Amino acid sequence: MKIGNINIKYPLFLAPMSGVTDQPFRIICKKYGASVVYTEFVSADGIIRENVKTLDMVKFDDFERPIGVQIFGNDPDTVAESAFNIYNKFKPDIIDINFGCPVPKVTKKGGGSAALKNLELMRKIASNTVNAVKDVPITVKMRAGWDYNNIIINDAGIILEESGVKAITLHARTSKQMYKGSADWNMIGELKETVKSIPIIGNGDITSIDDYKKLKKISKCDGVMIGRGSLGKPWIFRDIVSFIKSEQNEKICLSEILSICFEHVSLLKKYKSNKVVINLSKKHLSYYIKSFNNSSFYRKEIMKSETIEEIESVLKSIN
Repeated sequence: MKIGNINIKYPLFLAPMSGVTDQPFRIICKKYGASVVYTEFVSADGIIRENVKTLDMVKFDDFERPIGVQIFGNDPDTVAESAFNIYNKFKPDIIDINFGCPVPKVTKKGGGSAALKNLELMRKIASNTVNAVKDVPITVKMRAGWDYNNIIINDAGIILEESGVKAITLHARTSKQMYKGSADWNMIGELKETVKSIPIIGNGDITSIDDYKKLKKISKCDGVMIGRGSLGKPWIFRDIVSFIKSEQNEKICLSEILSICFEHVSLLKKYKSNKVVINLSKKHLSYYIKSFNNSSFYRKEIMKSETIEEIESVLKSIN
């Protein structure tokens, strides 16, 4: 699969997730087989204002390449200018436009999936951004429509293809669904049938090799993007790569999961402030240790820890 001039041997993508796909998590997912990773989505306004917190979210190491930076905004010129600034400052491999976030604090300002209600705005944002940044591919992540009465897959697909976007990821839910119900992978297939010249990436409810196989069979999509299915389970990428290569799946063991826990905490300590390390460690470790015996006990011990040393002590006590 190719996105612009980027060759992707195993088209498995880590989805951009707010509060999740920071540098430590991206590094771990890349290590475990994610071909392309994305930053958390960043505000176009924040980029132009050079907000320090926003800019920090974009920083990455070369090990993470190919990497995409995802931006959101409601003004075509602002989004385009932010993409131009991001490329000049950070040189990512891909810049992705968010037309999929359903969170009200984003959509009420016209960002994210609000563009699904205004296809002319979508066209302007996409085309302005493509014209502003010529050196890297511009991609889009979107939902199927605002609600089930307003599915816009085909119209949006044609608009984005004509605008010069190099790939489209479809999260096969509506905005109104948020993260409830089931993703309808048939809609990914419908978009694939409509859009012929650029890759279509399927997203939504992929939590196992079986889900990957079913999605590919139903939709014939070119690539698969995994979001929540990677939480506490970054090795899902390795499992799927093994399947693609027809290799024996390397079943994860508890000792390896524990090793990943320590690695994740170590990376958080490297890249984050102490308070953030504690909060994010609690967040991620609660996902990792679900499969452990007495997991509820260990989760409670971690949650009541007040220092990172206490958290690491709990991890060391797991056997």
